[in-house]
Amino acid sequence: MADAMNRILLNWYDGIVAVLPVIIGTILILIIGWIVGRLLGKAVRLILDKLKVDVLFSDSSFVKALAGAGITISIIFDVAVRIFVYLIAVLAAVDLLNLDYLSALMQDIVAFIPHIIVFVIIALVGFILIDYFADFLLKFHMTANVELMRVVVFIMRLFLYFMVAVFALSQLNLDLTIIYTFLTPIAWGIGIGLGAAIAIVFWFGMKERGVQYLDMLMDQIAKK
Repeated sequence: MADAMNRILLNWYDGIVAVLPVIIGTILILIIGWIVGRLLGKAVRLILDKLKVDVLFSDSSFVKALAGAGITISIIFDVAVRIFVYLIAVLAAVDLLNLDYLSALMQDIVAFIPHIIVFVIIALVGFILIDYFADFLLKFHMTANVELMRVVVFIMRLFLYFMVAVFALSQLNLDLTIIYTFLTPIAWGIGIGLGAAIAIVFWFGMKERGVQYLDMLMDQIAKK
């Protein structure tokens, strides 16, 4: 009885001794990954803050909406870098534990990260550029006093937002066949309609302003 108990305890001890280095190594990898992720994320955030990226795009309506929620571009990239490093650390830890299923799962997740990064970049850059273009048209409306320009710009902004969102989602390897099937004719129709609307609005708006500018020019010539 005593010999059997000793063998059980010995086997239990040998098992702990064999597994303990792996557990310690896993914990160390996770701790190092956590530290490195925080440091790299903070470094990226500081660099973007030094470059004043948030200030540079502060006029964008999309960036203003993010700022209203307490989110900035530098914070987004900070979190993205941290998550990327954390997932790599988890992948290394799972490999060390020889858990084949979890290891394959983590490899798929890490391999998918570049698609998420491209998705975020396309969405951010696309929305910001759309805002700048729309704001430019609105400023022109303020100076030229073109009627119905606000409505046209609002519809155009929503349409372009939708186009960028669909293109960004396609980078996530999602099946968007159904959306593309309906989107293509709708996009052509809305695009042509918006183009015609903008041309008409500009034509009538600038036609009235053109007469005013011509009258002012003729008055100046007459005075001379």
